[in-house]
Amino acid sequence: MKKAKVKYTDDKGEMAGPLTPIEDFLPPAAEPVESVTVTLDGEILAFFEREAGRRKTTYQRIIRNLVRTYARSQDSL
Repeated sequence: MKKAKVKYTDDKGEMAGPLTPIEDFLPPAAEPVESVTVTLDGEILAFFEREAGRRKTTYQRIIRNLVRTYARSQDSL
């Protein structure tokens, strides 16, 4: 089967329509980040790896955000 030929246009990648600002979700640059080792069951790790693939991110980022959200929800912080 022959591939279809790509037809280029004069589109220069301009944004169409109004822009919507998004909430700044990145931690401040001054916030220290520390590395830790966590032992997870294979089933749990496989879950986070699947989710990361589905969301086009890393499983470490998903776990980090999950732990951060939990810690911030507690009264002690």
